[in-house]
Amino acid sequence: MDAPWIAVIGPGAADAADIDRAEGVGAALAEAGAVLVCGGLGGVMEAACRGARVAGGLTIGLLPGDARAAANEWVQIAIPTGLGEARNALVVRAASAVIAIGGGWGTLSEMALALRAGKPVVGLESWAPTPPDGRDPGVIVAVDAAAAVRAALQAISAV
Repeated sequence: MDAPWIAVIGPGAADAADIDRAEGVGAALAEAGAVLVCGGLGGVMEAACRGARVAGGLTIGLLPGDARAAANEWVQIAIPTGLGEARNALVVRAASAVIAIGGGWGTLSEMALALRAGKPVVGLESWAPTPPDGRDPGVIVAVDAAAAVRAALQAISAV
């Protein structure tokens, strides 16, 4: 069976708590045999990649610009898209599930794109969007890195 691809999304300008969470998620993904997909830059993306690499995992960065060298040092496969923020759609489409850590507007946009595409979304101290009609959009809330990875993997095995 192919390794699952899980996207880790979150702000490039992350606080220390989100950095710790992201590194833990990256390590847990690697230990579970999953491939980590992200936007390839700093903050949450870099911390998740660092956690995955240190734990022996594979990391893929879909970069917003044209320069492969813009990737953080922990990305093993850097793919420059030249799409700017539109690369957010590629990040979520490349993955079977998405783990959101913290969040700015870019994180919220990626969560919305993933939910619209029917991808499981796990939030770890992240957005909890509620549409105007009040329905639950289905974001799975996790309390820590290990729970976030378990939830993402369980969600894709149920699909």
